Parts: sequence; structure tokens; C-alpha cells
Amino acid sequence: QAPADTQRLPAARGARPHAPAVTAPPATSPHGGPERKRSLPQRFYHAWVSAATKIPILTVLIIVVGLGLFAIPASKLQLALPNNGGEEAGSPARVTYDLTEEYFGPGYNGPLVMTAGIIGSDDPLGDVDDMKKEIEKVPGVERVVLATPNENADTALFQIVPTTGPSDPQTEDVVNRLRDLEPHFQDAYGFNTAVTGSTAVGIDVSSQLAKSLLPFGIFVVGLSLILLTMVFRSIAVPIKATVGFLLSVVAALGVVSLVFVEGHGASLFNLEQVGPIISFLPIMLMGILFGLAMDYEVFLVSGMREAYVHGASAKEAIVKGFMSSASVVVAAAIIMFSVFFAFVPTGEPIIKSIALGLAVGIFVDAFIVRMTLVPAVMALLGNAAWWLPKWLDRLLPHFDVEGEGLYHQVALRDWPEPDSPYRVYGKAMSLGTRGHRVFEDVDIALLPGELLALTGPGAEALLFAISGRANLDSGDLKVGSFVLPEQANKVRKRTPYLMLNPADPDMRPRADHLRDLAAAPPELLVVDAADQPHDQETAELASRLIAAALQAGSAVVLTLGNPEADWMIPARTDYTLLDLAAHRRGAEPTLAPMGGHR
Repeated sequence: QAPADTQRLPAARGARPHAPAVTAPPATSPHGGPERKRSLPQRFYHAWVSAATKIPILTVLIIVVGLGLFAIPASKLQLALPNNGGEEAGSPARVTYDLTEEYFGPGYNGPLVMTAGIIGSDDPLGDVDDMKKEIEKVPGVERVVLATPNENADTALFQIVPTTGPSDPQTEDVVNRLRDLEPHFQDAYGFNTAVTGSTAVGIDVSSQLAKSLLPFGIFVVGLSLILLTMVFRSIAVPIKATVGFLLSVVAALGVVSLVFVEGHGASLFNLEQVGPIISFLPIMLMGILFGLAMDYEVFLVSGMREAYVHGASAKEAIVKGFMSSASVVVAAAIIMFSVFFAFVPTGEPIIKSIALGLAVGIFVDAFIVRMTLVPAVMALLGNAAWWLPKWLDRLLPHFDVEGEGLYHQVALRDWPEPDSPYRVYGKAMSLGTRGHRVFEDVDIALLPGELLALTGPGAEALLFAISGRANLDSGDLKVGSFVLPEQANKVRKRTPYLMLNPADPDMRPRADHLRDLAAAPPELLVVDAADQPHDQETAELASRLIAAALQAGSAVVLTLGNPEADWMIPARTDYTLLDLAAHRRGAEPTLAPMGGHR
């Protein structure tokens, strides 16, 4: 086999030619001409991001520590279902509640009910009376106002008045103590007992909602990590976004606890009574804030990502992304903050607590977390903010929010030249990690009617890449007018992949399929293991197909297990053999002379 000696561009090169030049335009305004002077809002946002990123570690520490302190009051948050004690002063329900508490005691507003199955009792009245005396000894029980069996004497009913009101945390302790008596009553009387009533039901609902808060938080955090990793192709950005979201939630719950549970500043919000907040507020607040926080995150960081992938440095990308998106975030946050905060001065306490939590959460997330903490963290991380392991990048689907794929298509639209005649054109193509390259720095230029034979380790992977079935880790590749990987689906539709000797017999090409392809060859024909057909008929049909494709002006790419076995290539056909093993050692591809069956 003789070295290539021809005036035309060979099908493959071992030496890397110059990459296509994609130059950035000079600094101009979007409409051309010199860059315009910044407006007042732009100067304000530029000063904001400059201050946030001047000493990023200091900004991060101040915000994280400051917002983290709200975890102290947030940990003291008390949850309960609403009762008439939270109604507006002067309303009939509130007047009844207050009068009952004043003249009878707080426990009369939330009596508890205990039932006991006494069907096996020989002395129902005596047993019920004995149980009543034991119940009245339980700490936190003021009295048992009713203890009687029903008409059938199979169930006993106890109405129990606690010493505390229905929203008092001590009432929950009383309910737990009464339920802890069940094993004793079972041993002493043989009765099964249960504690119910509106107060006990409210306590149970609040307890279940509190228990579901952690799984819900894990789900929300996990979902945000996965989605943002797919969108921004980064590990650090999703973690930073999620931590910021949690800080916003902690701050919002901390402020609600300070005002509605501990009473700090209650008079400013026209609160007449403080105590537990409604049970579902934390879950509802986390759900709403998650949606808004991720919106603000995408607004800001997608602009930074877009600037970064289009050639800006990590620091420049922060400023450009912030300047392009800050006004949107500010407008959206002010609107949502105003809507929720409008419910705080007036209205019922339940509405006030929800509105205040959402208003504080939006303010903290938009202005402190997204517009201050995010730029500082991004500046602190630099280029590392956009790092993503190659293996993970291949696994995750691409959303291309910032238009990186479109930019790549536009940049290579007229590459390597306008109306390019090449069926396949690739530069500096590599696949695999740095420690283990499947193939590396491969260049291909294949015109209509040309044939390229691949052999050696990585040949099949390169064939997969050329046919749009595997994404390169680096380098550029066009098949016809299609830019890969963005238009790989179009290449796959137009390029059948033929395996002449697959491990799975069901994947062997059918004879009628090979005949149909020979009658109308695709513009690019790829054949894997071309020298290893599973039977004689397949060998003959594959040879005819390759000859028909070359005659029709198709480009053909084969893989050969044995570089000397070129029997399937028509006689008097020039073709290029690229041995990837030799290519790793720096050897040039070779060109078989016309008529040169070796």
C-alpha cells in the first residue's frame, strides 16, 4: 500500500489542519456602531453586580450567615389547624370562643373524646367509672365531663377537658399521654381505646404534615438539582441554586415564626393573638417559592451561561448575564412581593401568615439570594462553575436554554466553505476521557464517490459518530449540510447503519433491505465489519451495494477488522485506509492505488 500522492484533498489526515476560524465581532451595540452609554438603571445594576463580586467570599459569608440565623426562630415554628380563637375580634365565633375560655377555661374550647370497646365487660358502669378516675389523674386533664357506656353497652364514651386550649402545644402532650394508656387499659380491663375529637384530629393532621415536610423538601431539592444540571450543564450551579432556595425558605419561615409565634412586631401587622400557624403553610410556601426561585435563577444564570459559551470569560459572563436579566427579575419580584404583602396589614391571621411568608421569601430570594449571592458565588468559582463530568454530560438530555446549539449551527453553517461539496467533514474529532481516548484528533474530508476504510481500536465508535449515533467529546463534524450533534437526528434518519456480523442475529441486515439500498443508495453509506459478513449471500449483496453507492456518488465509510481484506471494494477504486492504532503513533493514512486489491 503506497502513501497518498495526489493533488486532491484526501479523505482523512493524520496531521491536524487549522480549525475553522470563528471570530467575534468588535464591541458594538446590538444595532451596530460604537457601544452606547449606559442608562441610569444599567449603571445601577452594574454597580450592584460590581459590589456583589468585588470581594465575593465576604458577600457569600455575610449572606449565608445572616440568613442562616433565621433557622433559630424557624426551628421554634408551631403548627396547628385553625380554630375560632383566630377569628376576627368581634365576630360571633370569636366572642363565643373568648367567653368560653373566660368563664369555663381554655380546655372547653377543644375537648377530647376517648372511646373504649367494652363489649366483654361484666360490669360496664363500674369499669367505666374506674377508667374515668384514672383518666382524671393524667397530667394536663382538668376533668372528665362525660363517662358513660352506650345503649348496647359495647362502647364507652369519655369527654375529656384538658387544662390548655386546642392550639396549645401542651394539649398535644395530653393527647399522647391518653393514647399511651391504651396498653394499660388493655391489660387491666381488656379494652381497646382510641382518642379522637376535632382537637385530636387537628393535632394528627398537623403532625402528619410536619412529618411530610422533610420528604417533600428532599423531593423539591432533588428535582431542582436534576433539572438545573440538565439545563446549565454544571454541578456547581444547581447546588448553589438549591442552597439559595433553602436559605430563602428558612428566612421566610423564621420571620413568620418571629411574628406569629413569638409575637415580635405583632402590633405592626394588627395581630391580636399569637400562636401556632396553619399546618400546611411550610409545604405551600416551599412549593410556591420553589417555582419562583427557579424562575429567577433561570433568568439570571441563563444569561451568564449564554455569554460564557459564546466566548466571554467567567467574570465577563457574570456581568453580561446580570445586566441582561436583572431588570426582569426585579420587575417580577416587585410584582409578586406587592401582591402578597398587600394581604399582610388586613385580613385574617391565617391569610396574614401565608402572605407574610411568601412576601419575605420572594424578597429574600430575588434581591438577596439571586441578585447578590449568585453573582458572588459565580465569581468565586470562576470557570469551575461550568464544570460537568463528560460521562454525566453524555447521560443527561440537552435542553439548550441559552442557544448554545443554535450558535454552533450558525457558526458552522458555511463551514468549511459556502455550499460545501463534502459529504463528511470533521476536524480534531475526539471521543473519550483524557485518560482513555477511544480516538483522538481525527480529521476527515470525504467527497461524493469517495470511500474511507477505518480499522483499529475505536473504528466502530468513529463510525457511530459519523452516522450521528454518538456525540463527540471535542471537535467539529458536519455530514452534508447537517451540523452534529445538534442535527444528529436528521443524519440518523438519512443514514442506515449496516452491521454485517452483529452479535445479535436479529440485527443482521435482510437481503431484501440490502437490495433496496443498492437500488437507491443513501448519500452516506456506513457499513460496520464490512470484511466479516455472516454468510456468502450477505457478502455478495454488500459488495454490490458498495459499488452501487460509489457509482451513484454516495460517500462510503467502512470498518475493517483486517486492513488487508478489501475484497468488497470495487476494482480500480481509490480509497483511503485510516488505521486508528497507527494514527495514535502519528502515522499518516494511506491511499490504495487504483485497481489495487492487495
